[in-house]
Amino acid sequence: MIKHHPSDTLLAQYCSAQLPASLSLAVSIHVDMCPVCQEKVAKQEAANAKALFSDTNHEISNATTSQEPDNLDFDTDLLDLITSDTSIDEVYEVDPVTIKVNEHNYKLPRALTRISHGRFTHVGKLARSRVAIEDGPLRSSLLHIGPGGEIPEHTHTGFEVTLLLDGEFSDEEGTYVPGDFIWQDGANQHTPLTKDGCLCFTVVSSALHFNKGLSKLLNPIGNLIY
Repeated sequence: MIKHHPSDTLLAQYCSAQLPASLSLAVSIHVDMCPVCQEKVAKQEAANAKALFSDTNHEISNATTSQEPDNLDFDTDLLDLITSDTSIDEVYEVDPVTIKVNEHNYKLPRALTRISHGRFTHVGKLARSRVAIEDGPLRSSLLHIGPGGEIPEHTHTGFEVTLLLDGEFSDEEGTYVPGDFIWQDGANQHTPLTKDGCLCFTVVSSALHFNKGLSKLLNPIGNLIY
């Protein structure tokens, strides 16, 4: 069962189209996988629509109260033409997209099927592919951790969103399942590791900061590799 979700504030910003593209994509993928957040989003969108139409009707009412009745005629022929059209809009089917990373096959979420990504670069049991989203300082990637792999203990100079797409991993806070949406920032430090391997979608705003051992040697070039 999914235990980690975007905050209600983040969901509200998503429904109001106020998020950067990378975060909006991450929330969209999670919502597609999470019945709990699907219900929240449906309620928020209904509330947004109600507020929008209430404001619109209020503006129309204010605009028409000063007009003479003769100016309130509507083109009923046009309205009848619109409402009598029973045709169904064409629906575009999205074919599933499967990628192969280190001999493992993964089916991409629907929201990622039409967004390109680069080749996977490999460092030990870690592999990363940059997702082609131009979004200022934010970087979106597909991150694969092979069986038995881990990311050395680190914290964040900005924030990091990790959305588990397939497989499992764990850290000091517990074990994660597909659909879990994990937000980390400078207040957190963790050591993600996986027994069987996993594929994640990640969004980071700045470099990771490694805390222990030889991995600390990466910190001076962290801004180049995040």
